[in-house]
Amino acid sequence: MSIKAKLSASISLIVAFILMLNMIFIYISAKHTQSEGIEQQLQTIAKQLAVSIENFQHSRETMEYELARELRLAALVAKDRLSPDIADVTNEQLEALRDDLKLNDITLWQRIDGKNISVMSTNPDEIGLKSEAWDYWDTAFHQLFNLQQVQVDYGISMDHYWSGPINYAASNPDQINKWGYYYDGTANYMINTIMDTNNLQYDLVNGTNAVIEKMLSLHPSILEISGFSPEFFGKKRIIKMKKGVPIYNLDVRDVPFGTYTYSNTAEDSVYIQNVLENETVQTIKFQHEGIEVRRSFIPIPSDKPYVIGVAFSEEILGQPLRRELLTYGLISIALVLLTMAASYFIAGYMLRSLRQIMDKVTAIANGNFRETIIIRNKDELGSLADRVNVMGSNLDQYTTRLKDAAAELQNTKQYLESFVGHTSDAIHVVDLDGHITQVNKAFVSMFGWSEKEVMDKPPPNIPVDELTDYEQLMDEVLQGGTASDFETVRFTKDGRLIDVSMTVSPIRDEQEHIVAVATITRNITSRKQAEEMLRRSEKLSVVGQLAAGVAHEIRNPLTTLVGFVQLQKTTGQLSDENLDLMLEELDRINMIVSEFLVLAKPQANRYEYVLPGELIKDIMLLLDSEARKNNVCMSLALPETPIGLKGVANQLKQVFVNVIKNGIEAMQDGGRLQIELKPLDDEEVAIIFSDQGSGIAEDDLARLGEPFFSTKEGGNGLGIMVSQQIIANHRGVIRFKSSPGEGTRVEIVLPIQNES
Repeated sequence: MSIKAKLSASISLIVAFILMLNMIFIYISAKHTQSEGIEQQLQTIAKQLAVSIENFQHSRETMEYELARELRLAALVAKDRLSPDIADVTNEQLEALRDDLKLNDITLWQRIDGKNISVMSTNPDEIGLKSEAWDYWDTAFHQLFNLQQVQVDYGISMDHYWSGPINYAASNPDQINKWGYYYDGTANYMINTIMDTNNLQYDLVNGTNAVIEKMLSLHPSILEISGFSPEFFGKKRIIKMKKGVPIYNLDVRDVPFGTYTYSNTAEDSVYIQNVLENETVQTIKFQHEGIEVRRSFIPIPSDKPYVIGVAFSEEILGQPLRRELLTYGLISIALVLLTMAASYFIAGYMLRSLRQIMDKVTAIANGNFRETIIIRNKDELGSLADRVNVMGSNLDQYTTRLKDAAAELQNTKQYLESFVGHTSDAIHVVDLDGHITQVNKAFVSMFGWSEKEVMDKPPPNIPVDELTDYEQLMDEVLQGGTASDFETVRFTKDGRLIDVSMTVSPIRDEQEHIVAVATITRNITSRKQAEEMLRRSEKLSVVGQLAAGVAHEIRNPLTTLVGFVQLQKTTGQLSDENLDLMLEELDRINMIVSEFLVLAKPQANRYEYVLPGELIKDIMLLLDSEARKNNVCMSLALPETPIGLKGVANQLKQVFVNVIKNGIEAMQDGGRLQIELKPLDDEEVAIIFSDQGSGIAEDDLARLGEPFFSTKEGGNGLGIMVSQQIIANHRGVIRFKSSPGEGTRVEIVLPIQNES
């Protein structure tokens, strides 16, 4: 096809497209106008039906309430006139009472072996009925027999009384009754008064159906109007067998009024719930036996809400629109044919300049952006040629920039891949389900699992004891937080347990949504071992300093023991009191040595429930002789309720020994060392050590914890440093407050742990 023909066809297509768009806009506008009309019609119908339903429902509720009151009054009269023992009640008495009270029947119920059974009635068919299959009726009976206020969603509840909703009688499926049940515990039976309601004129169903039939006659496009009960629609129908006849009870019907010929149950049940929740009108389209149907759902909120469904015929609604669309289509075809003829002649004139433009476009397509077109016309084609020239120049610039950006991105990608692949820290990425999606070489080298073994699986290196902490950490990160230098332990493939420091952070997409979590893991086993060696070295230093005091403490009970042994050697006998005293002294020596060994011997770092108050008491006993030697009085204030925490007992003792010894040594002229356990809140406790020593200068206070810095003669500064590390490992903090001449206050804050 020639360019001339193509241009003509293109212009014609553009015109056809514009006409088609215009047709679409007209159709949409007409459709919108029609929808507004239907919406207005729906609102009118809904208002009429709502008023009708409210009137009928209010009348019915008023009627049911009055009937319930009458039945309760009748039950009260029956209670007064009948014996409280059912064995003394006769059928003749019941029948006479029924006739006097103008009731249909009177039935007496008892609860026998946990089941509610009718044992006496003026209607023989009512005798022997059991309520266990009557749903909420059985619940109401049990609550009455339990002297409780009836708490069911149906019927009317009063003091010691409940009236069930109007329904078909179990003894006669052709009869519709109203029931009342009274029980106040004064008799050994429940009184059931019954009234026939077949002739009542307040009928919600028939009254509403009459209004619906009138509306259908006025609106030919409406196929049907349905009243849906949200509580039962879409669920299996509750059919009860009464006297061998299947009965669809009035209180459980899914379509209480109107018709439901054009059924679409599955989708309709979803829309019924939606319109009730949102309180807005919603519309659905579907096919029923080859008929296009549109159903709109209108919520009717009340004590017992309904949803009205109005079904329209799409065929009848769309007839006027289709006729208008056909007329406009014929006009559009004629305009397109006229445009094709006119554009063919115009294209010949425009072809010369257009050919040059096409050559330029071809050059651009071949990657030659620098060729220019020279057209001196001032019309649109001249402007188009200028634009094409500008486009070629811009494309040349953009292409150059894209090449540079691609090269830069390639270099960045290679750099990142090299960084991740060659770093000594293990890196792995998990998705939002906790499954590994990427690992680096260091991860394989550190833990031993290959990439294939861990892909699309949860991390295999987490010990069971650390799973809870890991899950809490992941929850914090998924909520937008990060975790840096989180120290824990992990397994290797060969079963070794290594100490690691982890940095966990979320990975976000362009919309700042978290899509994965990255973890950088560093093996700190060597560092941990060095720290442990340092703690042990400092511990041994503390033990050496305690040796003299412990020896003095042991010498006192030993003196007592030697005296009693000598007495035994001289007299040949000891009294029971002497033997008891010797045993107490031996227990004291054993306790002192045991506490001393706890500090001296290496122990595994097992976190367990400990009482810091008890640990401090033990330390005070060990350091008592040294305190007395320095004329220092130690006191301990504990809260009434013991406070516990999770930690390593011998490490915490090492910290307390360091702090108490520092306080004793700071008071060269004697003084008072006060120790207090003070809960800050439900999550933290403060352990406060206050001495009356010489204090610490402000410049020296800032350097506490530095290795080999100490204000004591012969000190090495490692004690405070080790203590800070131990408290940090227990997720706590240690603070120092001091001024020269005013003493020193050491505050250790640790998390509280309940015993479990």
